[in-house]
Amino acid sequence: MTTRAATTTATAPATPETRAPHPLRAEAVRGFAPLAGAAVLLMLGVLLTASAENWQGGWAETAALTHDALLIALPLAAAAGCWQGGRERRRRTEELWGTAVRAPLSRLLASALPVALWVAVGYLVAVALAALATWPYAVGDHPHLTRVPGDTAALMAAALLGHLVGRAVPTHLAAPLLGVVGYAGLGMAARQNALDALDPAAFAVAGTRPVWWQPLAMAAWTLGLALALILAYAARRRATALLPLAAALTAGALLVQGGSGLWRPDPLAHRQVCDTSTTPAVCVNARYAGMLPEVRAALAGITGKLHGVHGLPARWSDRGTDPRADEAPLPTLAPFGWSVVRGRLTHPDQYAWEAVAALTGHGDCENQPAPVPLADEAVQAYLAPNPSQSRFDALDAKGDAAARAHLRESLAARAKLAGMDERRRRTWLSSYFAARADCAPEGVPSL
Repeated sequence: MTTRAATTTATAPATPETRAPHPLRAEAVRGFAPLAGAAVLLMLGVLLTASAENWQGGWAETAALTHDALLIALPLAAAAGCWQGGRERRRRTEELWGTAVRAPLSRLLASALPVALWVAVGYLVAVALAALATWPYAVGDHPHLTRVPGDTAALMAAALLGHLVGRAVPTHLAAPLLGVVGYAGLGMAARQNALDALDPAAFAVAGTRPVWWQPLAMAAWTLGLALALILAYAARRRATALLPLAAALTAGALLVQGGSGLWRPDPLAHRQVCDTSTTPAVCVNARYAGMLPEVRAALAGITGKLHGVHGLPARWSDRGTDPRADEAPLPTLAPFGWSVVRGRLTHPDQYAWEAVAALTGHGDCENQPAPVPLADEAVQAYLAPNPSQSRFDALDAKGDAAARAHLRESLAARAKLAGMDERRRRTWLSSYFAARADCAPEGVPSL
C-alpha cells in the first residue's frame, strides 16, 4: 500500500502551484530586462534633473524635452536589446538551445520582449515623473501627451532590432558599438530635414503639435519594421513578415506624404491673455497664462507712473513675433531657464527695464526710430532703471572727456525729469511718447 501510494504521488500531474513559470514571465522578473528599464529611467532622470530649469513649469517644454531625450534613449534601448541578444553566445549555450522543443521564434520573443517592455516602462515612468514635477509650477496650458505612444513604440522597436543585432553579430562589443553608431546616426538624421517625417527622434517643433494620427503612424512604422525583421529572421514561414512590413511601409508613406502637414500650430501659441486694468494693458502668451500675475507685479511700478500719460501703445504683448499696430513687445518668457524658472521671474527689475526699453522704442515705423539719448535714458531711469546703470555710470566717470560730459548731461536730465511735479511730468511724458509713436524723434521735448 505504501509503495503504490508513493508511485501514484510521483506520477501525478503537476498542480498549478507547482507548474514551472512561463519563460516570458521568468525573463521579465528575474532577467536582464528590469535592469534595462532601470537604465532608461536613470538616464532620463539624470537628463531631466540636470535641465529642470529649462522645462519645469511649461507643459510644452516638458513634452519637448522628454521627446528629444529619444536621441539618447533610442541608442540605449538598442544597446540593451543587443546585449540580451548575445546572451546565449556569451554563456555558450547556443547549441543546447538549438535542441529545445520550443520554436526559434518563441525562444527569440521570450528573450527579446521583456527587454522591450521594460524599456517602455522605464520611459513611461520618466514621463510620469516629469509631469508630476511640472504640475506644481505649471504656468498654463495642459499636459502634452500626444507623442508618448509613438515615442514608446519607437523605444520598443529599438530594443527588438538591437536584439537581432546581438544574435547576428558575434562579438561582445556589439552592444556598445551599436549604441555609439545609433547615437551618431540619429544625430546625422537630425540634420537632414528630409528625414524628419520618418525619424522617431526628430526634434520637437516649438509652438506646434502633431496631428492625432502621427504618433499612431510612427508606432506602426517603427514596430512594423522591427516585427518584420524578427519574423524574417526566426519564423518558420518567413512570408508572414510581409504583413508587418506592409503596415510599416504604409505608415511610412503616410508620414512622408504628410510632410509639414503633420504639424499643426498650437492654438494657444497665437492667443493672448490680458489684464486691461492698467495702461498700457499687460498681455502674455496664453501658453503662459499663469505668469500674468507675475508679469503684472513686475510692471506695476511702471504702469503706476504712466497713469494719465497719453500717446502710449494700447498694450504690451508677448506674441513671439513682431507686435501688431499699437502694441509694444514684452520681453520673451521663453525659453525657460533665463528670465523664468519654475513659474517665477528670475530678475523682475531686469524684466521691467527691458519692457520700458521696448516702450520707448514703440512706433510703427519702417525703420527703427533714431534714439534720443538724454530723453530715453531719463525716461528709462524714471520708469524702471537699468539694474546695471550704476556700473555703466562708473565706467563713464572713468572714461574720456566725451564720456564724462555725456554722463553729466544724462544725470542732469534724469534729475530734471524726476524733479518735475506730477502734472508737468505727465505732460512731458505724453509729448515724448506721442513723438515716439509718430516716429518723429525730433518732436521729443528737451530736458
